[in-house]
Amino acid sequence: MSLQQAPQSGVFVELVPWADRGRENYLLSGGETLPGLRRPLSSAQAQTATREVHVSGTAEVSATPDRAQVVVQMSSTKAAAAEAKKSVCRRLDYITQTLQQQGVQSEDVTVTKDFQRVENAYHMEAEVCITFTEFGKMQNICNFLVEKLDSSVVISQPQFYHTPGSVENLRRQACVVAVENAWRKAQEVCNLVGQTLGKPLLIKEEEMKEWEGQIDDHQSSRLSSSLTVQQKIKSATIHAASKVFITFEVKGREKKKNHI
Repeated sequence: MSLQQAPQSGVFVELVPWADRGRENYLLSGGETLPGLRRPLSSAQAQTATREVHVSGTAEVSATPDRAQVVVQMSSTKAAAAEAKKSVCRRLDYITQTLQQQGVQSEDVTVTKDFQRVENAYHMEAEVCITFTEFGKMQNICNFLVEKLDSSVVISQPQFYHTPGSVENLRRQACVVAVENAWRKAQEVCNLVGQTLGKPLLIKEEEMKEWEGQIDDHQSSRLSSSLTVQQKIKSATIHAASKVFITFEVKGREKKKNHI
């Protein structure tokens, strides 16, 4: 899973406190009101009012698919039922043994069989659905089966996807990285103006977006069967972007006392 931090948005800093944070209306001589003016602070209010820094932060993270599914199909049509079954089962046993030898867990393999009468013959089909977490192992096994069984089996193109947990984890990562970016930004601003960053007063995620594949990737218009494995992985990669708004308390730096 790769993490990419998107460019951060602008900073709005407010270090001067005010008495009332609501909108204040002042009556003019003509009967009109002037909104938004702030009353000047008394010296006591200025000492107790909270000073704040408001920052926003953005982040973009991405995750490649963590699962791939491949289906291996085989069939046989014979005049005798036993011959049709024997032909399919022989290949089926070879495939399942190969998967076991390569360390594929039994819970990641699903086998289905279908046997029926077709006119004056018997037809049997079998399908092996395999879920992989290691894509290199998947390619090695598929290449091996093609080499050993040739055209007696049909191996589908891998279908890449994400488990629900990985997608939710990606959303959390985007938000956390955005908060971290905002905190660093606020820290740098306070250092610049000679202040100390305090505790967060408000953390709000304003926007969360996610999409699959590269938006500007012209390969997305091509047929899925013509894409390479790496192109399929890239197309199935999920991106998530988060934007947060945070208000931090600002504290003045304490002056060091001179000890005589």
